[in-house]
Amino acid sequence: MTVREAVAAVTRALTDELVVCTTGFISRDACAAADRPGNFYMIGSMGLAPAIGLGLAVTRPSRRVVVFDGDGALLMALGTLAMAAQWKPKNFYHVVFDNEAYASTGHQPTPTREVALDAVAAASGYARVARVESVPALTEALAPWLAAPGPAFLLVKCARDAAAPSGRIPHAPPAITQRVMQAAGASA
Repeated sequence: MTVREAVAAVTRALTDELVVCTTGFISRDACAAADRPGNFYMIGSMGLAPAIGLGLAVTRPSRRVVVFDGDGALLMALGTLAMAAQWKPKNFYHVVFDNEAYASTGHQPTPTREVALDAVAAASGYARVARVESVPALTEALAPWLAAPGPAFLLVKCARDAAAPSGRIPHAPPAITQRVMQAAGASA
């Protein structure tokens, strides 16, 4: 499965969760699959999506927060795995789409062929860790994975995709922030 297919599959399983999308193609794919006010699209700031998601989860404990992350982005800030395990927010769900490449910058390889990010998340202390490698397995895993308490980590192994990326995010960063704040019930 490609990252685009995987992002679309996860998006279909969501209801009213707040979603923090990492920078680059994953944000663009999420926006193309289902643009909604509860989606925070990173524009730059590679590696910070799980930290922002963790902050939302801790400050909004009544809302489920899902992070759409990439292998390259997660490698930029592995410390957030330990932070999530330390805080233990039951409403925090971390999905990593791993295509073993920095896709948004030219498909340079990441070391995740040798470094299993699900094993790193488990060693960091996530309450639940799972791994899937196909759309049917992903579709089957999502409902029970989202229904159980977090912090939860789902590694989605994906194939590299040579197709053109999804279109750019149609919202300016201040508008993205305002939409998510309203969806989260926060005041500006």
